Amino acid sequence: MARRCELTGKGVMVGNNVSHALNRTRRRFLPNLVNVTLISEALNRPVKLRIATSALRTVEHRGGLDAFLLKQDDADLSPLALGIKKEVRAALAG
Repeated sequence: MARRCELTGKGVMVGNNVSHALNRTRRRFLPNLVNVTLISEALNRPVKLRIATSALRTVEHRGGLDAFLLKQDDADLSPLALGIKKEVRAALAG
């Protein structure tokens, strides 16, 4: 399973551990991913996603999963999230 947020695309970053003697060794900065179940109001069902905690705060700020998906760029979304976005758009249109 990839260490990538399904809603924002946030992934692993790399950098250096720097010791007191300025020795540099490579390290990884992992995103804080959590498994959550979000409720889609347009679909009237829960959706399980693996997202970053920062994305969870953004979802709450934008007014829920449906509003977040409609506003988010398609390039950042995972294939699962893109499918949900398509379903939400269809449910709101019809």
